[in-house]
Amino acid sequence: MPTFEDIQQAADQLEGRIHRTPVLTSSALDERFGGTILLKAELFQKTGSFKVRGLLTKLLRLSPEERERGVITVSAGNAAGALAWAARDAGVPATVVMAKTAVPAKIEAARGYGATVELVEGDLMAQYERIRDERKLTGVHPFDDEDVITGHGSLGLELLADRPDIDTVLVPVGGGGLISGVALAVKLVKPAIQVIGIEPEQADVVSRSLAAGEPQKLPTARSIADGLAAPVCGTRNFPIIQQYVDSVVRVREDALLEATQLVMSRTKLALEPAAAAPFAALLEGSIQLEGTTASIVSGGNLDVSKLRL
Repeated sequence: MPTFEDIQQAADQLEGRIHRTPVLTSSALDERFGGTILLKAELFQKTGSFKVRGLLTKLLRLSPEERERGVITVSAGNAAGALAWAARDAGVPATVVMAKTAVPAKIEAARGYGATVELVEGDLMAQYERIRDERKLTGVHPFDDEDVITGHGSLGLELLADRPDIDTVLVPVGGGGLISGVALAVKLVKPAIQVIGIEPEQADVVSRSLAAGEPQKLPTARSIADGLAAPVCGTRNFPIIQQYVDSVVRVREDALLEATQLVMSRTKLALEPAAAAPFAALLEGSIQLEGTTASIVSGGNLDVSKLRL
């Protein structure tokens, strides 16, 4: 399991390479939900997503031989663009495996950053492993990797540096990469902080894994919050979540849509539904702020085709 020193080293490596994203506020949302909400706006991060933190950290730590072979990852969209950008920044050839049904804008973003995009059908992970092995590429898992986790932990350190008064952190959950990094970072510094994860009811692999006591795999995982629709919980992420995350709650699809519309109308930020998931939990009442100071981690640009406004 990564240490605080590992996370601090990752933050030092990333400094000057990525953005230090702002923490934004909204009095209208504070009044609506009865607490002080601090929005960590990772949609302003490089490529519009927090994922560059972990993926660039991974690439910076590869051996010369691993870099020379080129890297490959599998993604619904945000990790594809992040790896493509990070690989270009690190001078490493990149391939990304994406579903043919992926958001066209995210496919083009990965290509625009210089990656080779392989559009496939069926089991994405199986196709990723096949292409990786056939071409002898260096595999970079989008979330089940200790270097990726430590890179995401840099976000937690930023939160505490900018707002040491926070007592709750709400984090969208897919396969567990972001929440494991953030939870580890903030809990190692301030153990009393409450870390709560939010995932879609239709893609609740982390909740199922916690209930089962071991990482699970879903036969299908589909949600309007496509960035959270991971079919598996990472084996390296799971023990961190078990130890450092206080709870994980599920939200309905209609709440995800309503939350996205609400945040857009109050903040004018174009969040994708995955980034608005914590607000869906607040709307449903499964999380109560009750006067607390909560930081909500939101990192994803909107694909407008996802909303029926």
